[in-house]
Amino acid sequence: MRDFRDAKSMAQTLRESLTTKAVTISHSESLELVSKMLGVADWNTLSALLQTDRRGPGLPVAPNQTGTATYPAIPIRDFVPFPTAIFPLFVGRVKTMQALDQAFEGQREVVLAIQRQSGVDEPGLEDVYEIGVLAQLLELERLGDGTLKVLMQAHRRVAIRRFDRESGAFEAEVAEVSEGPTPDAPELVRQAVRRFEGYAAAREIRIPQIWPLLGQTHDPGRVADIIVTRMKLSIGGKQNVLATINPVMRLQRVYALMDVLAPSVSPAFEATKRRALDSADQRKHQYATLEHLLLALIDDPDAATLMRVCSADLDALRLNLLNYFDRELKDLVIENGGDAKPTAAFQRVAERAALDAQGSGRSVVTGANMLLAIFPETRSPAVRFLSEQGLSPGRVSDLIGKGT
Repeated sequence: MRDFRDAKSMAQTLRESLTTKAVTISHSESLELVSKMLGVADWNTLSALLQTDRRGPGLPVAPNQTGTATYPAIPIRDFVPFPTAIFPLFVGRVKTMQALDQAFEGQREVVLAIQRQSGVDEPGLEDVYEIGVLAQLLELERLGDGTLKVLMQAHRRVAIRRFDRESGAFEAEVAEVSEGPTPDAPELVRQAVRRFEGYAAAREIRIPQIWPLLGQTHDPGRVADIIVTRMKLSIGGKQNVLATINPVMRLQRVYALMDVLAPSVSPAFEATKRRALDSADQRKHQYATLEHLLLALIDDPDAATLMRVCSADLDALRLNLLNYFDRELKDLVIENGGDAKPTAAFQRVAERAALDAQGSGRSVVTGANMLLAIFPETRSPAVRFLSEQGLSPGRVSDLIGKGT
């Protein structure tokens, strides 16, 4: 077998042979069957191994191309795809569905652009990261609710030069990205694979049974891509890995991220969460919302310092929140009291704050991380109150990065 395309031919032959016997399977199912026939746990791993073997250290790699090409595009929220991975996407935005229809009808690849903020419905160039992925459509299924389910395989990194949202379908102009000749770094690969085995065991992450074969591959960049898809990192953390073009540097970055233990929670942050729950209890609210959390963050030393640097009027913010509780949260009042429960959004923000701290290499989660983690909840009044005070996710993220 020369490369992964031969495996795809085997899958197609298998599928056609079964069809003659009145057995119907999908394209993805046939790929998984061929993988198991070859002794590999899943298609993602087989494709990655064959791609790596195909690019041995002695083979030339195409140089950077100065020209650009235009493709249908898909903006992605809360997910970072890496080359060789196969994954499903559920699509509901009209312009994204139009782009998929164009790609499927023309048998073309599509650009996957990762959004900086998941709440933006019609992103432009400023709303997506510069490095994205070119991917191939494998299957497209129209669901009963009018949305689409698509199965895709990511192929390679591209640099996004233009992202058009003005027409009926999202479209991107991209330039090729070359990783240069494949370096030979066998010791780094072996160390990274061993470290990930310990990382996965500590976090109960399932890894394929053929994982030891990964240590025999030649391409450290490909190993980094395979490992990072299974790591528990923030979107920003994974995007940083995707944007690291040099293969050795990419694996070194992944190796360092695996060395970061789950961050602890600062005592001040624990007190802030407790104040948010107490605030809801005092008002006999059944749930503790993001607005209760934001009220508590006003008295959090880390979050309050950051908001003051952004010139926020904390007294006005407190008054706006108290008025909001009186006007808008009457339905949450329960006369028999009881302990307030955090809403799903409250829990998402807490988890997102921990991932942000871990992805940026910090050992402690603070109220500043929690403040930044509120912004993706774009439909929450808490985000509106922050915006009214001149706070933005970009500004807050920059200040956290500078240690403010």
